[in-house]
Amino acid sequence: MEIRKLRASDDLFAVSRVYEESWKEAYRGLLPQAYLDGIPAGNWVPYLEQAGRESLLLLDEGEIIGTASCCAGRVPELSDWGEIVSIYLLPEYWGKGCGKRLFNAAVEQLESVGYRKLFLWVLESNQRARIFYEHMGFRLHESYMEDEIGGMPVREVQYRRSYEEDKG
Repeated sequence: MEIRKLRASDDLFAVSRVYEESWKEAYRGLLPQAYLDGIPAGNWVPYLEQAGRESLLLLDEGEIIGTASCCAGRVPELSDWGEIVSIYLLPEYWGKGCGKRLFNAAVEQLESVGYRKLFLWVLESNQRARIFYEHMGFRLHESYMEDEIGGMPVREVQYRRSYEEDKG
């Protein structure tokens, strides 16, 4: 397996497919099924080349099986923090250590450009992901945001990790 940065020559539809398949499985029962069923092919393509965002790919024998993205914090009060925007794997690769490797690569990418404080958002109802992030050393913070996905109100909670907190 190989983890590397997204290249201009990569098939963006293959990367988007990872998001699509992961969403359809990970959010089953958490978001409206009609919304999940209606996610179009290529839905995430426009997000993959956003300025300032770094996308990483996890490949298994050349096939794109996972992706993660990270950037400077997108909320003004955390603009000096690094943000892990997403991490997704094809469902058949869940539970095999691939997510841990990809997540660590995103953390390392942010650290390599100087971020020592990191955060991410996760659906409050997504217990599987929350347990994973806690296992990876992130802690629930009091910050949250209300949103709507597929016509359904949802709450996203914030997880943080910083070297300052680790020392204290």
